[in-house]
Amino acid sequence: MILSFDLLTEAVLFGVLLGCFYAAVSIGLSVSFGLLDVPHVAHPAVMILGSYLTYVVASYGLDPIVAGIVLMPAFFVLGMLIYRFYYEAFEKRGTDAAVRGLAFFFGLAFIIEVGLILVFGVDQRMVHAAYIGSSLRLGEYRVPYRMLVAFGVALVLTFSLTVYLSKTFTGRAIKAVAQDEPALRLMGANPVRIKQWAFGIATGVSALAGAMLIIVGPVEPALDRLYIGRAFCVVVLAGLGSMTGTLAAGLILGVAESIVLMMFGASWAPVVAFGLLLVVLGIRPQGLFGR
Repeated sequence: MILSFDLLTEAVLFGVLLGCFYAAVSIGLSVSFGLLDVPHVAHPAVMILGSYLTYVVASYGLDPIVAGIVLMPAFFVLGMLIYRFYYEAFEKRGTDAAVRGLAFFFGLAFIIEVGLILVFGVDQRMVHAAYIGSSLRLGEYRVPYRMLVAFGVALVLTFSLTVYLSKTFTGRAIKAVAQDEPALRLMGANPVRIKQWAFGIATGVSALAGAMLIIVGPVEPALDRLYIGRAFCVVVLAGLGSMTGTLAAGLILGVAESIVLMMFGASWAPVVAFGLLLVVLGIRPQGLFGR
């Protein structure tokens, strides 16, 4: 099928907005997996938990994005507790921590999904806001305000994390902890506490990503399965731990997925993430923006 110029322009425009959303969804995983080497496959499930709690908090009259921000401190503490358990039970005990930790995080994702089903049921949940359901008209194109909100929040989130990781001592320690722990100790920093703090940040960011997710569309407990491939694709495509690379990789995935969606239909869209992931791992395992 040959796309017309108008359809291609619309696909690229929607893909840019979708790509920024994918970057925001993946940025927490970029910290936990890319910088800390923690096999956090439960990241999408934690994000879905953030969506449901946003639904609960927003029901009291708060804007969904504000609700996500309100939830971030609680998720930060939750992330610190999860990492502490992971460290004491797996990482502290030997070199096979990644394999056993993988099973732990799969179990955590399953527990979150089942817990959400028991509390909220299997029905989809959505939130209401003034910008949900309306769109901005740009000539012949209509751009949903909900996607513009996700676009703006993703840019702010990426910029904030990039500045924090590059301009603060703790941020630079987070970037260094997976590379050279002994050198970090010589600088007076405790690697375990640095990792715990970083994992808390990654989990706190997931609360805001969950708020953006429920703005973009309705959520259900099993929705994390659709995002695990996309999130890992963005992180690997970017180069592990690259914040700006995560944004660029999200844009690449979003535009590619949007074009495939326009040409071949929705059933082919999920294939794009796994296809890109396999290609990047085969040609450039360090990612497009990794060293």
